[in-house]
Order: sequence, then C-alpha cells, then structure tokens
Amino acid sequence: MDLGLNGKVAIVTGGARGIGAAIGERLAAEGACVAVADRDEAGARAQAERLGAAGGKALAYALDVTDEDSVNGMVEAVAHTWGSVHLLVNNAGFTRDMRITKMGMDDWDSVVDVILKGAFLCTRAVLPWMTAEGQRFGRIVNISSRAHLGNAGQANYSAAKAGLIGFTRAMSLENGRFGVTVNAVAPGIIDTQAVRDLPHYDKIREAAVKTTPVPRMGQPSDVADAVAFLLSERAGYISGDVLHVSGGRY
Repeated sequence: MDLGLNGKVAIVTGGARGIGAAIGERLAAEGACVAVADRDEAGARAQAERLGAAGGKALAYALDVTDEDSVNGMVEAVAHTWGSVHLLVNNAGFTRDMRITKMGMDDWDSVVDVILKGAFLCTRAVLPWMTAEGQRFGRIVNISSRAHLGNAGQANYSAAKAGLIGFTRAMSLENGRFGVTVNAVAPGIIDTQAVRDLPHYDKIREAAVKTTPVPRMGQPSDVADAVAFLLSERAGYISGDVLHVSGGRY
C-alpha cells in the first residue's frame, strides 16, 4: 500500500532510539525526509547517519522539547532546509516511577513537562506551516501509552499520557478544517533497549506473555507501523482518535 509519504517532511521527537528511532526508520523507508530530533545530539546524529546509510533522507537536530526557543529554532531549521513541515510525531518522554508518597516535585514536573509541555510547544510551532494557505495539510501523532488508563507507581507518567489524549482531541477539533489530523497511539509493553536494561526485564517479559491476549511483548516496529498509517494520506478521515498498540491488553 502506498502511504503517500514520499517527499513529506517529518519531525520525530525523541527520535534517537527506541520507538522514536523505529518510527523514523519506517518513515524514511516510505520516502519521507526525517528530522531526528533529540536531546541526545550525538545519538540523533548517529541515528540520522544510519537512516542515510540505508538510503533514506535524514538530518539530526538537538532539541529540548521543554524549551520554547529550542523547539521554535528546530522547526524553523527543518522548514528552511526542506521547505515545510508536513508530519510531526510527539514521541519524547520518559518514566520516573515511584509511589506518590515518595514522588518529589522534580519527579512530577520533569515527566509531565517533557510529555505534555513538549507536545504543546512542538505542535504550536509546526501548525503555522501545516495550516498555511499554500499547504493546508498536516498529520500529527502523539505517542501516549496504555498507562493513560492508570498504573500504580506511575502517577506522573499516567497523568501526562492521559493529558496527551485530551490534548490530541482538542487539537483535532481546532485544526481539522485546515486539513490537519491529530491522533494518538497508545503502546503497551514494548521491547525497547530501555526496557531490556531494567534489572527485572525477565519478569516483565514473562508477565507480558501471560497477561497479553497476543502473548508477546510488542516491538518498536509494531508502533512504527501504526504511526506511519496515521501519518499517511490513507488516514485523512481519522482524527481525534486513540489507537492502542497493546496486543489487546487494557
């Protein structure tokens, strides 16, 4: 199926590794120009080089999604280099898990700021390009999580990911008339390197097999495929929705 992504300009935040890297790889394979935006500039550069070596078009950008100047500068640089911005994936995020009685203000603020404030700043920065009279086209996908339903020990992360779904729906209502769709993807347990590095990885994998109707951990490519579809021309009448990529686990 031709997704119609050839030549489109995509920004993927948190694109240096894990799910973000897999999304960038999928988009580059479809012919999109991929801006690998990440706080880890060296990691972003290495990932962009890998995409280029595989025949894709990619450039690396240092980005702090919580900093307005950093976000605006990155978007302007991408648009100046490739002419516009058509696709945005708000993927940047991380966990800092603990019971709420042990959670400090920095534990709360840092997680919520990266996930929610980051999505706000990046979306606000790209919309003038997507809604411009000469373009009137855009696709935004926010990476939420099955944790939006609530997880013990993840009050900060669950709240931020749930907030991201509300943000998704508000943006879909505001921008549909400009040809811009906004959706969310909510992954379940995904077998990223960050998860593999956890000391209790074997227990996580065992639990995933036992509790997930599709009895395995998800792969980053599972999420990337879903995101690519929602970014495509084929998904032009889907907006404000949440696609769970969780193997049926709710």
